[in-house]
Amino acid sequence: MKLILIKDVENLGKTGEEIDVKDGYATNYLMPRNLAVRLTKANLKVVEGIKRKEGHKLKKEKEAAQKLADKIASASCTISVEAGEEDKLFGSVTSEMIAEAYAAEGFEIDKKRIELETPIKKLGVYHASFKIHPEVSAQLKIWVVKK
Repeated sequence: MKLILIKDVENLGKTGEEIDVKDGYATNYLMPRNLAVRLTKANLKVVEGIKRKEGHKLKKEKEAAQKLADKIASASCTISVEAGEEDKLFGSVTSEMIAEAYAAEGFEIDKKRIELETPIKKLGVYHASFKIHPEVSAQLKIWVVKK
């Protein structure tokens, strides 16, 4: 059965794509969950309208994410930790610690989206990447100082 996807479906396609699936999959799964509609000229026009609205929405989200990334990039956080000889830390600085330090600065950052290049195990200045949007990431500046 030929269908047009209304929403993105993992391992099948993105919104607006024309797909060809078995009748049972279409009638029992895709169509009842409003993931797809039959391929007709009228439905093609409807799906084009949905794609335009979604594209506009994604553009606004990306612009907002870029503004937030610029704000975050201009800020930095300081994390005080205990260190031994040769400025080695007892343990390491985690993404959770970084998220808490930025929360103290007024930024809500999800620790799961922080990407450290290498574990932070010494005092110094470090940079990490924070994924705000699939296409936008911000650079975090982290100062690790001795308590």
